[in-house]
Amino acid sequence: MSLPLTPTQTVGPYLSLGLPWPDGPDVVPDGTPGAVLIGGTVVDGTGALVPDALVETWQADPDGRFDHPDDPRGAAKSTVEGLRGFGRCPTDDEGRWWIRTVLPGALPDGSGAGSAEAPHVNVSVFARGLLDRVVTRIYFPEHADAHATDPLLAAVPEARRHTLVAVAEGPGRYRFDIRLRGEGETVFLAL
Repeated sequence: MSLPLTPTQTVGPYLSLGLPWPDGPDVVPDGTPGAVLIGGTVVDGTGALVPDALVETWQADPDGRFDHPDDPRGAAKSTVEGLRGFGRCPTDDEGRWWIRTVLPGALPDGSGAGSAEAPHVNVSVFARGLLDRVVTRIYFPEHADAHATDPLLAAVPEARRHTLVAVAEGPGRYRFDIRLRGEGETVFLAL
């Protein structure tokens, strides 16, 4: 009996063929007020660019809410017209990826203590050589005060936290390179 392939089994150059997404990297439509571009490269353990990876993102809206029934506060329609919260971008021949989105808001941390997770974008990376996706987060430099109280960042050794913070490259532009292994490896989270 033959079973269909799962995304976990679809490694290599087939990701862009097997996992298309109609709106791709546009989490918000072009021209959305306050839209930002987040992009970078995916690099393997030898330092080589990965031209056949797939980067997925999932995020809250600027109010820190998800338009999804699993949001613990209940699904809420975003105040940002056309915000989907989800994006998917295959890397190009030079290992580059990007998404167009808006900056997310802080989230409650679930402890009931009223503290919040710093604004972040959740990221999944599928790439050759990985038998399962790796998961990380993108935090933003303008929220450094919130980083100090973020429970996930507090659990990451201070010397490695920078691998989770995007670099501002100008108005509305951020760079976030993903290093899969080796020196400067991005901090990945356990599933």
